[in-house]
Amino acid sequence: MGLTLYPAIDLKDGACVRLRRGEMADSTVYSEDPGAQARAWQDAGCRWLHVVDLNGAFAGRPVNADAVRAILASVSIPVQLGGGIRDLDGIRAWLLAGVRRVILGSAAAKNPGFVRQACRAHPGRIAVGIDARDGFVATEGWAETSTMRALDLALRFEDAGAAAIIYTDISRDGMLSGLNLEQTIDLASQISTPVIASGGVASPDDLVALKRAARSDGPGLIDGVIVGRALYDGRVDVREALALLAE
Repeated sequence: MGLTLYPAIDLKDGACVRLRRGEMADSTVYSEDPGAQARAWQDAGCRWLHVVDLNGAFAGRPVNADAVRAILASVSIPVQLGGGIRDLDGIRAWLLAGVRRVILGSAAAKNPGFVRQACRAHPGRIAVGIDARDGFVATEGWAETSTMRALDLALRFEDAGAAAIIYTDISRDGMLSGLNLEQTIDLASQISTPVIASGGVASPDDLVALKRAARSDGPGLIDGVIVGRALYDGRVDVREALALLAE
């Protein structure tokens, strides 16, 4: 069974950027036209897009809505969106606007009841974003680190009906230091919700290693992988990545 490649479009001040370790002050702008960037990934053969409103994640409310709408207007492939979405009205508005899947991150750690409510209201349309530093959950755009283990948070949503758990090792995000394969596989092996790996993909070798480690059914299911800086820097060719993950 193939894995899905999720090219990352991180939005800061209306532009596509990549951060290092989630630091807003340490960003690289890759495109001033999010719609065109989204269309380029679709034209390359990608079947999903992963979009994050970085300003929104820090502000606790959507900030880059215009850029998100430009992306939605530019592509026909499904988009998953996170960053600053903290209430049911916000979720409903984005789903009506064309977002296929809403990602709840800080809300998952701080208000799990709300996430369960969202999953019930929108079956298969809610992903839980778990961002971890040294195995512990980070929130508020990664500015705060909690005392909760990532696994414990994931287990809270086992019966909630979440479409996926997006697991990011933020110490590796944007650093091109390789996926934290050990923690990702360990998490996936202890839950039944599909896991999307994220943070640190540096080369095709990381994708090969993830594909080799991923199991195709039951607990331990790796659904896909989010790739950002390595795609933008050309260290990973998008068509090669799609072929590797499809094998």
